[in-house]
Amino acid sequence: MTKLNLPSIDCKITEIEGKIQIFDIIRKKNIVLTPEEWVRQHLVHLLINQLYFPRSLIRVEGGLSYHGMAKRSDIVVFDQKAKPYLLIECKAPDVKLDKKTISQASIYNKTLNAPFLAISNGLKTYCFEMGSNGENSSQMNGFPESPRVKK
Repeated sequence: MTKLNLPSIDCKITEIEGKIQIFDIIRKKNIVLTPEEWVRQHLVHLLINQLYFPRSLIRVEGGLSYHGMAKRSDIVVFDQKAKPYLLIECKAPDVKLDKKTISQASIYNKTLNAPFLAISNGLKTYCFEMGSNGENSSQMNGFPESPRVKK
C-alpha cells in the first residue's frame, strides 16, 4: 500500500480467500483492503491513538439519507451527547482532493450538521470548522480537539 502522510499504524492484515483484508477496530471485523480503506484505517487509528477520541464515539461507513438517496459517511465522530461532531470523507491516495470532494462531504454534512468536517486522501488532509448555518466554513490547521478532553 501507498506510504501515507499520516502516522503509521499497528494493524492486522490477513489474506482471506485470496483477498487482502485489514481488521477494522471499530467494526470489529476484517474489511477488504482497498486504497480508500487504507486511508480510513490510518485516520481511525490517528483519532484514537494520537487525538484521544473515544473509540465508542466513532462510526465507520455509517448510512445516511440525503434527499431520499442512501449515502454512506466514511467516518463520523460523535460528541458526548451523541451528536455528530466531526465528519471525515476519505479518498484513495491517487484521488485529488478538490471542490468535488468538499462538495460531497458538505452534502453529507447537511444531514449530520457536524461542526467540523475533514477530507483526506492520506497524503493531504484538510479540516474545516463549519459555520452555524452549515454553509460558511473556515479551514483549520489540524483536527479539532476531542470532545472528551474539552472542558
